[in-house]
Amino acid sequence: MKTLTYIALIAGIVSIQSVLLPHVSLWGAKPDLGFVAVCLIGLLGGELEGLLVGLVLGWAMSLFSAQDVLSAAVMKGAVGFIAGLAGRQVAYMSPALLVLGLLILSCLVGFITPFALRLSAQQDLWWALWTIVLPQAALDAIIGGAVYWLISSHFSLEQWGSEYRM
Repeated sequence: MKTLTYIALIAGIVSIQSVLLPHVSLWGAKPDLGFVAVCLIGLLGGELEGLLVGLVLGWAMSLFSAQDVLSAAVMKGAVGFIAGLAGRQVAYMSPALLVLGLLILSCLVGFITPFALRLSAQQDLWWALWTIVLPQAALDAIIGGAVYWLISSHFSLEQWGSEYRM
């Protein structure tokens, strides 16, 4: 049942990300729902689920974008694995702490992009950080915090977390 849920989630995220979200922009950045979903799955499901869903979601999202297939899958898988490790180590995850963690992790992942791309003379590293990486990280963190707050307000994550960590 969990596998079918993840397949439906991946199909829905890829569809929304490739069809609807190219037309939505806040602060010049487009939200990355795949990043947010992989972080939340890793956080709530563990390292293995975060890694596997991240690999599949990164691969599927790269098919509909101009991103390299291998780098997208590896980056999303690594993000899911790191989020799973963080979920096991943190006793109580508040939405504010999650927003801070997503902001830092999204900045680190976004910081790889300017190094992978060859920037022109007018586009230096600081330009890429201030106009692309930071707005993208802030948007992902806000969306992730809102989704986590909605999940935690409807489900008892404290009880689930104590049972999951035993």
